[in-house]
Amino acid sequence: MSTNRRKFLANGAAILAAPTMAACGPEIRLADNVPRSDFDDESTAEEVTEDIDLTGKLAVITGCTSGIGFETMRVLALRGAYVVGTSRSLTRAEEACKKIAGLTTPVEMELSDPNSVVECAEKIRTLNSPIDMLICNAGYRGGGNNRELVNDVEKHLAVNHLGHFIFVNRLLDRLYLAWQGRIAVVASRTSYTTVPDDGIRFDDLTLTDGYSDSLAYGHSKLANVLFSDGLARRLRGTRITSNALHPGVINTDIDRNLNRALQFGFAVLTAINGKSVEEGAATSCYVVTSPLLGSTSGRYFEDCNAVTVSGSFHDDVAMSDRLWDISETLTADFLVAHHRPERDELNEILRRKIDEQRQ
Repeated sequence: MSTNRRKFLANGAAILAAPTMAACGPEIRLADNVPRSDFDDESTAEEVTEDIDLTGKLAVITGCTSGIGFETMRVLALRGAYVVGTSRSLTRAEEACKKIAGLTTPVEMELSDPNSVVECAEKIRTLNSPIDMLICNAGYRGGGNNRELVNDVEKHLAVNHLGHFIFVNRLLDRLYLAWQGRIAVVASRTSYTTVPDDGIRFDDLTLTDGYSDSLAYGHSKLANVLFSDGLARRLRGTRITSNALHPGVINTDIDRNLNRALQFGFAVLTAINGKSVEEGAATSCYVVTSPLLGSTSGRYFEDCNAVTVSGSFHDDVAMSDRLWDISETLTADFLVAHHRPERDELNEILRRKIDEQRQ
């Protein structure tokens, strides 16, 4: 389907839906005090990284074997970065890395298993290198409305949020060593379109009340946004930024657990009003590479621009802090404490790193 035809169909659908959206939908607008890009929903990952040289930088991305994860890894490697890609299947990660022209390393990680997350992070730490880009991309989407628990927590929340919560914690000190470490958390519009009325259900993390896979997925994606925001606030005064994003509606294997009827419907939706994989990876690549965003943190991005979503829980600091506290409690056995370097100390560490590279 051509871009013009896709836009025609999308605009037609938007016109038909306009009264409903105006009546009950959230208001989305460009965020204030954030540099605006010239990119949009049709920009590709290659376009947003054009003329950006990532030589000498290390990127880590979860969920690298297909879809936007693979495309993000491919483009970052194309621009010169050394990319470590994770997957719950080492074989699939190896196959993905072999397809890419550039320096890549596959690592196994099962986000539902905290021990696997710790082991993966420790393998990455053996590289003894600063991490410049950390993209929390991997995601789980159930199908059939069969509620599953992982360590007494609903599975979507356990995989999409708690797994990445541990992973970021175990690698955070490596981002301190980068000239400007960037964290991107791939969330979704479901973080404000398909969530419980009260936001994060702190008193029901098993989601026993009114469970559906779509609600559970949106619940976990809201957790992604709130985690990124909480992380950004805790990293103020450092060179590390954290931002969340919606990649777009893309026909990837995120729907692999849905039944065939729902998969067909999703395919039709993405054909009419969706993005290509190349377009879907654009916002992730933009957030972790754009020179414009060196001091932008705690924001939520769509179509390569920061936006605010009125009527959502995105900016609920109290909810974000409570989520942080309960996440720490649930994952306490797998977390490490970090020494936050003072600026002079950090500058000295970075100077030594540069001297080592020159030798």
